[in-house]
Amino acid sequence: MIQHERRTRSSGPDVLIVDDEDDIRELLELTLLRLGLASDGAANLAEARRLLGEKRYRLCLTDMRLPDGDGLELVRYISENVRDLPVAVITAFGSMDNAVTALKAGAFDYLAKPVSIDQLRALVKSVFSVSAKDGEAHNKDSSSLIGDSPAMVQVRSLIEKLARSQAPVFISGESGSGKERAARMIHDLGPRAAAPFVAVNCGAIPENLMESEFFGAKKGAFTGADSDREGFFQAAHGGTLFLDEVGDLPLAMQVKLLRAIQEKKFRRLGDTVETAVDVRILSATHQNLKAMVEASRFRQDLFYRLNVIELRMPALRERSEDIPRLAEILLERLAEASGLPAATLSAGAVKALGAYSFPGNVRELENILERALALSSGNVIEADDLLLDPADIGESSPALAAAPAGTDLQDYLDQMERHAIEDALEKSGGNRTAAARHLGVTFRSLRYRLERLGMKE
Repeated sequence: MIQHERRTRSSGPDVLIVDDEDDIRELLELTLLRLGLASDGAANLAEARRLLGEKRYRLCLTDMRLPDGDGLELVRYISENVRDLPVAVITAFGSMDNAVTALKAGAFDYLAKPVSIDQLRALVKSVFSVSAKDGEAHNKDSSSLIGDSPAMVQVRSLIEKLARSQAPVFISGESGSGKERAARMIHDLGPRAAAPFVAVNCGAIPENLMESEFFGAKKGAFTGADSDREGFFQAAHGGTLFLDEVGDLPLAMQVKLLRAIQEKKFRRLGDTVETAVDVRILSATHQNLKAMVEASRFRQDLFYRLNVIELRMPALRERSEDIPRLAEILLERLAEASGLPAATLSAGAVKALGAYSFPGNVRELENILERALALSSGNVIEADDLLLDPADIGESSPALAAAPAGTDLQDYLDQMERHAIEDALEKSGGNRTAAARHLGVTFRSLRYRLERLGMKE
């Protein structure tokens, strides 16, 4: 390991440029100098590794093609050995697959050749804003995703890591599981926190208005366009654009969105010139996008651009231990909003909620508590006040059911554990890494449990 500690600003070079073309290195060095940043240049991987071992940098820019390897090797080397150094790859125009692969490998962002001065300036601003804010993430309010279950601890930890990157993040999960809250946390904890966060419900926009809503329109572009109008991309410039229910986008709009994401520019309706834009794309849906791709209802190339990194939000029934604390906080908020006295849950009500499957997740929990608060006759909410659907009771906590008489305790616990693992593997399509994430355990822990339970094959 070259460096473990956080970097501090020094009087030495700020940026390491890795490119085998002298003129490109010189152009980038001059551009950075105008931005007040000193830089070093390296013509190959070996020289880059040597400089990384000798000096501290705050940013690395690397070309994808190098004489003794490629930029991906350097991205992986930095991810393993200089973990706090943001690295951006420079990729040839049209080679978006390389950019996506680099982002998956741990790159902070990418630039397309020929490098735009505006894009380089935006990248530098993002990177150095992160450096200035190092250590602040823990001081920000991250309580919007409440819970101490292993699943939620893992989600919050991943969000803090994702906040430092500029890679597109796809947030999956059932309706009401907190996907937009997660997106807002990624934005709030990152370098774009002071810039706009624009959330768009893709399923709520009429198809004939989509292009003007996303990209804006020039005056006179269509009947009723009596002035220039900015779209979602312009509104989110410098910040984050969150595309909720992205699976609802029609195929024609998917093509236009893909181009805007790839080239970081768009054309307003009625305009003859393109506008450069600097936005980070976060997206979410409760639908199975992979299945939609297979059914030709969602473009595969757009799916891979959006799903560079996936964040899965666990369903509430998968973290039932968080329900009492969640309910307490929601009841406080509801009482304050309605002007009613604060209410508490009886032991029976807590037990009933723990056995409920919550098909609508946290959103449904809030609705249930709001209704119970209105119906309860006192300050204590009883199980009967919850009006839970009997069809959804008992599905979420099979391990809480009583063991049959004469059953060996260890055999019973093994049976419950086996059932949970089988369910997770089924939901993840046999992907053990995803199943481990679903269960809130490490991959190594899951592998050990599979071997212990005789489920290796």
